[in-house]
Amino acid sequence: MTAIDPTAHLTAEQIEELGRELDAIRDEVIACRGEKDAAYIRRVISAQRTLELVSRGVLLFSFFPPAWVIGTAGLSVAKIMDNMEIGHNVLHGQWDWMRDPKIHSTTWEWDHVSPSDQWKHSHNELHHTYTNVIGKDNDLGYGIMRVDEDQRWHPFHLGQPLWNFVNACFFEYGIAAYDLELGKNLRGRRRKDPEFRARARAVGRKIRKQVLKDYVIHPLLSGPSFLPTLAATFTANLVRNIWSHSVIMCGHFPEGVQVFERRSIKGETRGQWYLRQMMGSANISGSRAMHFMTGNLSHQIEHHLFPDLPSNRYAEVAVKVRALFEKYELEYVTGPLPKQVFSAWRKVFRLSLPNRKPTVKTPDHERELVAA
Repeated sequence: MTAIDPTAHLTAEQIEELGRELDAIRDEVIACRGEKDAAYIRRVISAQRTLELVSRGVLLFSFFPPAWVIGTAGLSVAKIMDNMEIGHNVLHGQWDWMRDPKIHSTTWEWDHVSPSDQWKHSHNELHHTYTNVIGKDNDLGYGIMRVDEDQRWHPFHLGQPLWNFVNACFFEYGIAAYDLELGKNLRGRRRKDPEFRARARAVGRKIRKQVLKDYVIHPLLSGPSFLPTLAATFTANLVRNIWSHSVIMCGHFPEGVQVFERRSIKGETRGQWYLRQMMGSANISGSRAMHFMTGNLSHQIEHHLFPDLPSNRYAEVAVKVRALFEKYELEYVTGPLPKQVFSAWRKVFRLSLPNRKPTVKTPDHERELVAA
């Protein structure tokens, strides 16, 4: 947490008024969403499935280097689209209002080793409720990194740049691990808990399904291109994992993004919850194509304010939200992707080292480190 509270100039009345203005923005979008929005997500799903099918078809001939490059690039983009603009947003319930059973948060399953129901619990219910609250939000540092200067330093933290890089390369497995709260549940008697064992079996089934699809069935269908297709699929998954990890890091970890103690949210009002989302998130500036490839999570601030609004509406919402930042004299943290990636990684390295000056430890920062 910063030594100076960047929201200290706001009165309680101003914070609640801010909440009412944000509610009005949300209500306005809900009132006008319709067929144009529904057509958008259907086009995206159709384009993603076509691109994946064509890319896998090209990989049938991946023993030719040009076919390998084209097929791998296409499959990488298709997997990113599936996870970011489609899977993440459908599972948020952004399209449930369509009443389409094929595009609904209760029925959708994505190209990911984490079962959708477990991800929805850890992400939708926990992360978005307790955004950047130390000890409550597992997405904050993924359970393996020190995220604030006031958090007690351990020698383990020296390796957090390495842990973060490995997590980026195998990000979908890292997500599955902290959806399970694996570190906590493998200790003592918790590993014998029937609920945990059932969830672990569900993850195991999903992993087997993904591995069978990506590394057995499709390579075998390629015949003489078995090994090149195997390498292409691994590369596509690696690209997707690093990309999605980078987007999430840029939205939650750059310099200027605030973290919070558990005691700070006791008795939190609607306006205060909104304010925490505003100060605990950062955006990425860029082109429409970049916004699309991030699943519109480049509008991370708007997404955290309104996680259930259709992602294609975040760009128009961002104009109004930024105006509120200016009105209430708050910092709207944003920047191009390279700048935000550099800022996030610089923070990872900085917090891997012990503080030069001692800090006051609070109970929230004394929490035990749980490796995902």
